[in-house]
Amino acid sequence: MEYVKPSCSCMAVRDTLPARNERDASTSSQKATLELSEGMIFLQGGEFLMGSDDQEGFPGDGERPVRRVVIDPFYIDPCAVSNAEFKAFADATGYATEAEVFGSSFVFHLLVPREVVDKVRQAVQHTPWWWNVEGASWRDPEGPGTGIEDRMDHPVTHISWNDAMAYCKWSGKRLPTEAEWEYAARGGLVQKRYPWGDLLKPDGEHRCNIWQGKFPDKNNASDGYVGTAPIRAFAPNGYGLYNMSGNVWEWCSDWFSASFHVNGPRENPQGPPAGDVRVLRGGSYLCHKSYCNRYRVAARSRNTPDSSTGNIGFRCVM
Repeated sequence: MEYVKPSCSCMAVRDTLPARNERDASTSSQKATLELSEGMIFLQGGEFLMGSDDQEGFPGDGERPVRRVVIDPFYIDPCAVSNAEFKAFADATGYATEAEVFGSSFVFHLLVPREVVDKVRQAVQHTPWWWNVEGASWRDPEGPGTGIEDRMDHPVTHISWNDAMAYCKWSGKRLPTEAEWEYAARGGLVQKRYPWGDLLKPDGEHRCNIWQGKFPDKNNASDGYVGTAPIRAFAPNGYGLYNMSGNVWEWCSDWFSASFHVNGPRENPQGPPAGDVRVLRGGSYLCHKSYCNRYRVAARSRNTPDSSTGNIGFRCVM
């Protein structure tokens, strides 16, 4: 509120200055924001080119058209939420994820240990490399007894959209919109294929954790990882954000549509008002050019809000 210099009475000052409790509330809110945003990265927002006309895109995913989008400033976590961070939430609240409630979750077949094979309920019909493993959850990513003790700095997995929302509410943050996520993933670059440029391996260097070999039966792990990698593995993008391509898929707040954005809002878009599936971005350690090259920054995917797999996680914004 603008300060007006008093003229003939002090009442003019009272009318133009915020009341003390309003100033105190504003100060408290700013302090809370600063405390919550500690460790996060502040992005200025503005206009950027969203989407892609890349021929490697899948028509049904709705990457097209390239459009100018404007977003407001926001804070974003430099990394996906880790096992350690999610454990702190679960310990503090007693929260049970949907995978824990359902009693199973989906694990990539090559990662299921031999001693856990008898816990496999079924494979997915059209993607038989996904096994529904009894007892698999964020605590035991490949099934009972597999544990996360040596993976506390890895991204938490087997997290549904609903689980991610519960964590966000507890932490005072939220999920990014799809537009915010893509703006952040691009790291200041304009219409590049990856967060670091157009070449997948510049100078022969691996820049992300994706499938290396013949999918879905042979992974030579030349990038150093068969499953998830630590949340700060590989170099960050131009905004200081890690693993915006590969490692784990990340939930966004939007409902998914392949066409809503064609004529949709261009300022702080938030997706369609309703839907059946939520947006996922970034690709994962299972993405491969022969099957799912969705580790490009414009690539999109989706899943139902209650779904969980061993390659789905999330990061927060505010």
